[in-house]
Amino acid sequence: MPAGDTAPAPAAPVRVVVLASGSGSTLQALLDSPDRGVLWQVVAVGSDKPGVTALDRAARAGVETFTVAPADFADRPAWDVALAAEVARHEPGLVVLAGFMRILGTPLVDAFAGRMVNTHPALLPSFPGAHGVRDALAHGVKVTGCTVHLVDAGVDTGPILDQAAVRVLPDDDEATLHERIKTAERELLTHVVSRLAHDLTHPERTAPR
Repeated sequence: MPAGDTAPAPAAPVRVVVLASGSGSTLQALLDSPDRGVLWQVVAVGSDKPGVTALDRAARAGVETFTVAPADFADRPAWDVALAAEVARHEPGLVVLAGFMRILGTPLVDAFAGRMVNTHPALLPSFPGAHGVRDALAHGVKVTGCTVHLVDAGVDTGPILDQAAVRVLPDDDEATLHERIKTAERELLTHVVSRLAHDLTHPERTAPR
C-alpha cells in the first residue's frame, strides 16, 4: 500500500431479518453460523404466529422478535402492508424466509425485490408448492434435494440461487426424506446468505456467475 494511504474500513455486516412460522431449526443454523456478526447479522426474527419456537430461539440469542398475526387485521391486504412495514422498520439488507408458511403479498415482495430469499425442499422447477417432498416421492424420483431462490410474485418461481441434491433411499417415507433434505437445506441457506452478504458489501469483488 503506498505511503499515506489508509486501508478501507471493514464493511459492516449486512442486516438480516428472518421470517419463520414454526420450530426455527433453519433459523438456528443461521444463528449458529460463524459468519453471523462478520458478513451478516440477524437483527430481527418475525413470525405470523405468536409463541412459536422460532421466536424463542431468537430471544435466547439476543435477537429482537416481532409477530404480525393475520387474525389481528381486517383483511389480507392490511396484513400484507403491516408485515412489510414491520420488516422495513429493521432496515434489512436481506430478508430470509426460514420456514415461513404464508405466501407473501406485493408490498413486501416489491420492497425487497432481489434481496429476499426462500428455501424449498425440492430441486426447482420440479415439485413446487407446499408438498415438494411428498410429490417427489410419489413421482418415484431417485434424487431430489433443496433449492434456495429469490422470492418473486409467484409460488417458488423466483430465480434459483443454489441447490443441493439428496438421494432418495429405498425405504424413505416423507418424514425421513424431509429430515435429510432439511439438513442439506440448512447448510445451503447459510452458504447462500453469506455469499449474498459478501456480494452486497464487496460489489467490486463480485465475479460474474
